[in-house]
Amino acid sequence: MTAKEYFRQAYRLNQRINSDIAEVDELRAMLSNITSSALDEKVKRSRNGGAPFVSAIERIDKLERKIDSEVDLFVNLKEEMRTVIGSVDNPNEQMVLRYRYIHNYTWDKIGIELNADSRTIRRWHGKALGHVTLPKNPVKI
Repeated sequence: MTAKEYFRQAYRLNQRINSDIAEVDELRAMLSNITSSALDEKVKRSRNGGAPFVSAIERIDKLERKIDSEVDLFVNLKEEMRTVIGSVDNPNEQMVLRYRYIHNYTWDKIGIELNADSRTIRRWHGKALGHVTLPKNPVKI
């Protein structure tokens, strides 16, 4: 695994967490739209015999547990990334890595924060990646 691949994991994991949260929100919205007539007893029963919202509640619970574990992994990864970035000697290179991979800033925003042009930021980034030493057993998603 390269340093760039290692650092990009946090962005992808954050996207996955946000996607799961959006799915939970959609399921909750569906639950709030279930009318009382759906809960009335009917002559013909479904195969499972349960209320129609039970499966949605179970799915929400399962997704929330998955989100909790992903958030734990995300926190561990970010903590490890801070340690890895802290081991880079050059403070400019450290800040480029921190802004890019911890805060997910764009190149332009990093340039504004560090008062440097885009070429300089990208040069510092390339050097910083070369100076990164990954842990022996890095967090992997």
